[in-house]
Formats: sequence, structure tokens, C-alpha cells
Amino acid sequence: MGQLTLQLPKTLHNQLEVLAQSEGLQLDQYVFYILTRQVMPAYIAQVVPKEVVSQQETDYAELLQKWEKASPAKVKEVLAKREVVEAEPELRSETVAKLQARIADQQVRM
Repeated sequence: MGQLTLQLPKTLHNQLEVLAQSEGLQLDQYVFYILTRQVMPAYIAQVVPKEVVSQQETDYAELLQKWEKASPAKVKEVLAKREVVEAEPELRSETVAKLQARIADQQVRM
């Protein structure tokens, strides 16, 4: 690991110490944490309970079975009715554009 020495204004240093303590971390651990979140927001992993994962797998399997039986016309109908939501703020605009292009391409193929 590399080392970085920072000179911070006392007020900022105090604020960081308070935040670190509230998270139950040492100051250097907290600074590492917030820098990592800022630099790599797309790589932050969250623990998902096993029950939730199991339910998602079951739901996905059921969805695949339903879609196998759907006609292309039905697929278009369902996609046309789907709720359009804003992209997650962690996604880069380039990623959103690529996904939108793939969706549009798939819709043209149907």
C-alpha cells in the first residue's frame, strides 16, 4: 500500500474525526473509505441477504419461463407499458447511453 500525508485545516480534520467515530472507524480507515467511494462508486458492493438472493433467482426463473412462451408482439406490448425510471446516479452517462442503444436495437429486431 502507498502512503499519503495530508495537511488539513483543523476544522476539516475535526469533522472527519467526528464522522469516523460515528462509523466506529479510525480516521485513516474512514478517509480511505470515503476516498474509495468517491473514486470507484460503481464498484461498491452491498451485502444482500441469502433469502433475497434466493427469491430473486426464483422470480427470474419464473420470468424466463413466461417469456419463452410470449410472442414477439406480446413482448413489444409489455415493453411499451414498462415504467421508465431515471438511471442510478452511480452509472456513468456513457454506460447509460450504451444500455439505451442496446435496448433500442433489441426493440428494432422484434
